[in-house]
Amino acid sequence: MTGGRFIAETIKAKGISHVFFMDAVLRRALTEMEDLGIKRILGHSEKGIAYMADGYARALRRPAVCMAQSVGAANLAAALQESWFAYAPVVALTGRHAPNYQYRNAYQELPHEPLYASVTKFRGRVDDVAQLPHLLRQAFREATTGTSRPVHLDITGYTGDIVGAAELTASIFPEETFAKVPAFRPSPDAESISRAAAAIAASERPVILAGAGLMMSGAENALKALVEHHGIPVVMSLDAKHALPEFHPQNGGVAGTYSRSCANRTLHDADLVVFVGSDTGDMITNHWKLPRPEAQIVQIDIDPAELGRNFPDAIGVHGDPKAALERLELELPSRARAGWLRKVADYVAEWRAEAEIARSSEATPIRPERLCREISDWLPKNAMLVADTGYASHWSGTLVYLTDPAQGYLRAAGSLGWAFPASLGVQCAMPDRPVVCLTGDGGFMYHLPELETARRYGLNVITIVNNNHCLGQGRRNIDMAYEGRKGNKEEIFAYRDTDFAQIARDFDCFGVRVEKPGDLAKALDDARRSGKPAVIDVVTEFEALAPLPWTPPSGS
Repeated sequence: MTGGRFIAETIKAKGISHVFFMDAVLRRALTEMEDLGIKRILGHSEKGIAYMADGYARALRRPAVCMAQSVGAANLAAALQESWFAYAPVVALTGRHAPNYQYRNAYQELPHEPLYASVTKFRGRVDDVAQLPHLLRQAFREATTGTSRPVHLDITGYTGDIVGAAELTASIFPEETFAKVPAFRPSPDAESISRAAAAIAASERPVILAGAGLMMSGAENALKALVEHHGIPVVMSLDAKHALPEFHPQNGGVAGTYSRSCANRTLHDADLVVFVGSDTGDMITNHWKLPRPEAQIVQIDIDPAELGRNFPDAIGVHGDPKAALERLELELPSRARAGWLRKVADYVAEWRAEAEIARSSEATPIRPERLCREISDWLPKNAMLVADTGYASHWSGTLVYLTDPAQGYLRAAGSLGWAFPASLGVQCAMPDRPVVCLTGDGGFMYHLPELETARRYGLNVITIVNNNHCLGQGRRNIDMAYEGRKGNKEEIFAYRDTDFAQIARDFDCFGVRVEKPGDLAKALDDARRSGKPAVIDVVTEFEALAPLPWTPPSGS
């Protein structure tokens, strides 16, 4: 077979249904993919198609593939920063000039390895077709084992087709173990489980902090069983927002900087915090102001290097989060902790009562809080909600209520503009489920041309644009920078008002502009019935700011 056929059959054997690419790359492999029934998604930018692959990978917890030619490798690498932050197993394939063209100022010649060094877990150079079987298999192993992350193969030929056209003798090994995340579920050692269980059992006010690793492990049911049997409340990072349904009595909400006050207050009051598949960085700890210094820390993570990071005295439990929670469930004695759970429930009720004031607002322009309420009330029971970074994550993470366990939530780990192309990847991964994208006008502008991609492939995502015609999250800091000075502040964060509904219609998509909160539900219904990719352009309050995170009083 040819190298192109080997690439196509390997991707097929991994159960991957779609490949995302920018021309011109591996055309022989793409031709073979058609014969094998793999859908080839041609986008409008390398970042766009990488974000599509990222959304696909996160939605299914399986590897995804994106591809770009030599000069596009730089743009592809830039996008993989998002996949690195989000632990997404994206396999990036690029073409590069053959060795006899290197160091000779060949067209678009540039070394690719440095571009990928900080955003991939594994990098391989395929200089000869004989290397392809080993390196392509290894790429999938690296992407899915341990901490899942993106990987990169640089393939000889300006478009990779020197290897793609070459003949080789090789067998296809499905290796289904490496077609999912996690590939393996290492179980923690008995000693670390016993230490963690003893600390939790002795705790009066424990809390579990669920993170992205818990979700990648598929540990939601294990978490629910543990906390219900042992009287432990749960707070979450944004990535684990839906680890428990919204109104589960032990759901303390999203913690950290993009957070609910009830979750941060719960973390502050806890005498023990169990980080499950969560990092311990500034976002989840509100710049290390939470938990309180004297709280006992337990860390459960598949990556042993994370154990003790930022909390050197932590009890470290190395293992798959699902396996670890199941072991703890067997080891822990049952305990009610009714008083502690009542206190957390009171915090949640207090936050909800305050939040409902803005969520019920009839103001025009529409308040983002009311937009989130309308999304909550309308969202289908099996929908996937995909949110951009910044305020789109802040508003949706705290104010959209996911009430059904079948609903899902994905958010950008830090790259503005990710949500729209990522939602197309999610729709490819889950063709029978409604996919809703929430972004702002600033984020939507990044990859607006992918509306054409959505229309061409029938990816009928509903995109809701929180259109305040500005980059609103920076407003507080800009006000501080001006310190009362006169000047044109808006020049550095505001945009012209743009009618995204009209732009959508120009792409032959469904588009509607909403200016009154009472019209949102009908717009959502009409969008879903349209049978097309849809854009709901919601005119929202220019001055709206998300609340600052609850922070412990000084000295507490």
